[in-house]
Amino acid sequence: MPLTSSDQLSFDPLSQAFAADPYPTYAALRERAHPYYYEDVDTWMLTKMADVENVALDKTMLRGNDDVLTAAERKAQQRKMNWHDMPHHERFVQFNLLESEGDVHDRLRKLVFREFTPGMILKQRGAIQAFVDKLLAELVGQNEIDFVEDFASHIPGHIIGRMLGVPDEDCPQLRVWSENVVRFFNVGCDDNDKRIAEQATEDFYLYLLDLLKLRETAPHDDLLSRMLAQKQDGLMTEDELIATSMLILMAGHGSTIDVLGSGMHSLLKFPDQRIKLRDDPSLIKTAVQEMFRYEAPLPYFHRFATQDCTVGGQYFTAGTRFGLLYGAANRDPARFDAPDTFDVTRSPNRHVAFGGGTHFCLGNHLARLDMDVIFTTLNERFTDVQLVDARPEYKSGLSVRGPKSLQIAWKEV
Repeated sequence: MPLTSSDQLSFDPLSQAFAADPYPTYAALRERAHPYYYEDVDTWMLTKMADVENVALDKTMLRGNDDVLTAAERKAQQRKMNWHDMPHHERFVQFNLLESEGDVHDRLRKLVFREFTPGMILKQRGAIQAFVDKLLAELVGQNEIDFVEDFASHIPGHIIGRMLGVPDEDCPQLRVWSENVVRFFNVGCDDNDKRIAEQATEDFYLYLLDLLKLRETAPHDDLLSRMLAQKQDGLMTEDELIATSMLILMAGHGSTIDVLGSGMHSLLKFPDQRIKLRDDPSLIKTAVQEMFRYEAPLPYFHRFATQDCTVGGQYFTAGTRFGLLYGAANRDPARFDAPDTFDVTRSPNRHVAFGGGTHFCLGNHLARLDMDVIFTTLNERFTDVQLVDARPEYKSGLSVRGPKSLQIAWKEV
């Protein structure tokens, strides 16, 4: 559908201005009568909570559009997106639990769902607390740290890696591979990003293959061993096992690191809220939810319409790609009072930082438990935390939201 002159709007998600503060742009998009067409990625952007929720919950809106394309059209689309000629990426990243639909998606999700129920995740609290305490013991003598690189970046990969069955010493390398694979999902990626993503996927695959061989002879009490047993029972293929393992590790790394960084930044930008949380630790659960709402770490996902439809008061044909801007919807004044205010007591808080529908984030309970343990511990142990850099640089792009670094000064109780 072509643009008309009224559709012109300055929308540059790769700019430093957008990275620093995307919310004025999101507000301008929300004020439009109809969705905005972002020509660079052939996508109609949804910013209003009602539109985002409706599409996310609609079972005819899918992550892929295979149902409305011929094989030749699928290949052409893949070339257009520069997602071709990546054999390992196509095998393990372009197809996985997140990218599948229907019976395949349901089968794979059921096979791993029990590992991520609230009860199962709660069993990880002691391990998370022990690792946070250990990490703080190594940092406590330093009066100033980079909260992202020195602290936050070490925790999620270690916890999710231990659940899966990855040795502690290998977790840092898995973080690098995960970030190199995920970066190719962002807009504006080039052939160098493509090469890096493909190499990281291949290295990731070979590593997991070796780990699986070890589990075949000596199973452990971990997710990898349990998925291997499911594969041996014919419930999943080896490729599905590898792809699911990669997805769990990738999803558990970057987004949690980002929301830890932006969550700390929010507390320090709104010192009255940090004091309120410090004085009343029972607010931790609403505070964590607010951290996810205020700065959604995964602010953008897409869906394809498999049928002709009306979205945002406008008619669209089957095959249309919609961009679900969760970060924009989470600041929609039609849903939230004072949406640009960070409020640790906000309740109810029906945000969409974890997505919606069949693709609702499987690891949401683990991410929230990580945050709960970390910020509770920090509030108990540190009375004075200050921003060293008042304007930390945030990552650019549509698909991620979090500070690259966060220099803070702190004093232990």
